[in-house]
Amino acid sequence: MHKVTALAVLAGCVSFTGPAHAIARVCSPNVAQVVALDECDPATFNAPTKKGGLGQGGTGFCHEVALSAFGYATTLGDLIAKAAAGTPDPGWDFEPDQLTIDQGTNLSVVDQGGEPHTFTEVAQFGGGFVEALNHGEDTVPECTGGFSNVAVARTRITQGSRLDVTGLSKGKHLFQCCIHPWMRMEVDVK
Repeated sequence: MHKVTALAVLAGCVSFTGPAHAIARVCSPNVAQVVALDECDPATFNAPTKKGGLGQGGTGFCHEVALSAFGYATTLGDLIAKAAAGTPDPGWDFEPDQLTIDQGTNLSVVDQGGEPHTFTEVAQFGGGFVEALNHGEDTVPECTGGFSNVAVARTRITQGSRLDVTGLSKGKHLFQCCIHPWMRMEVDVK
């Protein structure tokens, strides 16, 4: 039975690639998939959350999905330095960056990175709630308060989880991560 289910899912999804290798998966006529990616280095991202830190000995935020043994991981210090310099790490991204869908299509946002993100609709792009990652941009009103803001908390997606966005009206919709504000996406609804 599992093989039949897997085949049905595979047969029901189509992948599209664009000029920047952006991938949009349309899993049915009414669902488009968006992927949140990052390349966090568990050793440096989780250090502040271990003994004496926020996690009190927990496993931390970053769950390795990057290939750190081969140099494909970003340390926390590098992530902050790149963001401060205005050259944020391109390994933190929503794919695709732009998507055009028909009204009534649902977005299924999947976090395939190693740490949490948000997929928050904003009036215009700007900074998130982690000032060190904002490169001088003011925090957009929709991200103010971080996860203590229920509206932001509802848009959180953790590693391996999914957030469904439904009922988008016709027009342009802007989404960004309130933690890593350079993770931005435009959705045009026809």
